[in-house]
Formats: sequence, structure tokens, C-alpha cells
Amino acid sequence: MAKQVLLTSEGLKKLQDELENLKTVRRKENTAAIKMARSFGDLSENSEYDEARNEQAEIESRIVEIENMLNNAKVIDEDNIDTDVVSVGSKVTVMDMEDKEEEEYLIVGSTEADPMNGKISDESPVGSALLGHKIDEVVIVEAPLGKMEYKIVKISR
Repeated sequence: MAKQVLLTSEGLKKLQDELENLKTVRRKENTAAIKMARSFGDLSENSEYDEARNEQAEIESRIVEIENMLNNAKVIDEDNIDTDVVSVGSKVTVMDMEDKEEEEYLIVGSTEADPMNGKISDESPVGSALLGHKIDEVVIVEAPLGKMEYKIVKISR
């Protein structure tokens, strides 16, 4: 059985939009590129044709990947997120106990992870360590850079 994919409603919409774009826009553009490259003649030494075919394979592969994710998606109901304990879908404010800096993370499924924008995976070292903990608890994270300690300051939706 395929692995369940946890998504927020925003993440679900992004995947659906990407799939729609791939099927309706990118496929057509790629078909036109293949047709144009064929018109250049000998396909055995036609780099434009090879490139267009490679792009076609990437597009089709991504379509299958997204369709599989959507078929196995579980959408997190933001209204049912418990703000007493950290769970997938929680927005968590933590204080780094070493430098006393506060950071805010949104815990999401691995498909939506975007650490540069504060979205961390429930499978990441920090995300998995925070899961199940409550406000004022200190969590020790085993990260590649060593142990880090975070105090949970706030949990919201």
C-alpha cells in the first residue's frame, strides 16, 4: 500500500493547480516543441528533439507522481487541530534555549516542507521531535549539527 500523504488545504490546492498546469499547458507546449524539433530532420543527431523528449518524460513522470500523491492524500482539517499539543498542521513558536531566539514553524507533511519559509516536515528532526509536546515543554532535537533544545512557547492553527 502506498504511503499516506499529509497535506494542508493550501498544499492540496497547490498540487491540484500544478497537475492542471502540467496537463493543459506544459503538455501542449512540449508537444509543439517535439513537432518543431522533428521538422529539423534527422532525429538521430537532433539535440532539440532529444531535449524535448526528455522534457516530455519529466512532465509525464511528475503527472504520475502528483496523481499518486493526490490518490493517497489525507487533508488536515485546520479546524480540528488541537492547540494543546503539537501535531501536523500546528503553527509552533519555539525558543532556542541556546541563543534565546524565537522561531515559528508550521508542521506539515513532507510533500509541503519548505524550511526557508518556515514550513518543516513532520519527518524532519525538529518537526518529529516537537510532535506530541505541549506549551512550556523543553524538547531536545537530535539534529545533524548536534543536540538543540527548544522550549515550546505557543501552539496555534
